[in-house]
Amino acid sequence: MKSSIISEKAKIGKNVEIGHFCIIDEDVVIGDNTVIKNYVELRKGTIVGDNCFLDSRVTSSGNCVIGNNVTIRYDSIIARGVKIGDNTYISPKMMSNNLNTNMHQIGGAEIGKNVFIGTNCVLQHGIKIGDNTILGSLSFINKDIPTNEVWFGNPAKFYKKNDDVENSNDIHLNR
Repeated sequence: MKSSIISEKAKIGKNVEIGHFCIIDEDVVIGDNTVIKNYVELRKGTIVGDNCFLDSRVTSSGNCVIGNNVTIRYDSIIARGVKIGDNTYISPKMMSNNLNTNMHQIGGAEIGKNVFIGTNCVLQHGIKIGDNTILGSLSFINKDIPTNEVWFGNPAKFYKKNDDVENSNDIHLNR
């Protein structure tokens, strides 16, 4: 008994696996060969690329774009308007935000390609994270992060250049 709710206006690609108790709203697009585990909620306007893996309890607030070959692990929250580049790996319990302190929507984070985001990271509204970036676990990201760098801390601070760029596009394979 799957008991998932999938809108008739959602577009589901080929070879997509959808787990138990998921909610897939209208105008959601899910690409080919994507795996969506249990209790996932994808709100209106969310686009998920090909060959993605969305672990249990991942939530999208809507109008998000998730690229190809993206892994989003357990209990992560993707705020409205977030954009995630191809080959990105998001560890469990990442949270993003799209509201400023006055509760006005100003846009979600833009996450580049080949990015690794550690467990329990928090991404502030409207920031940009460059390609081939590594963000350490428990980091609070409150400003733009350049391409090919490693950052961590609360608030996150620069640690070093990411010299392992050649291997960073393989991180999505470690589910």
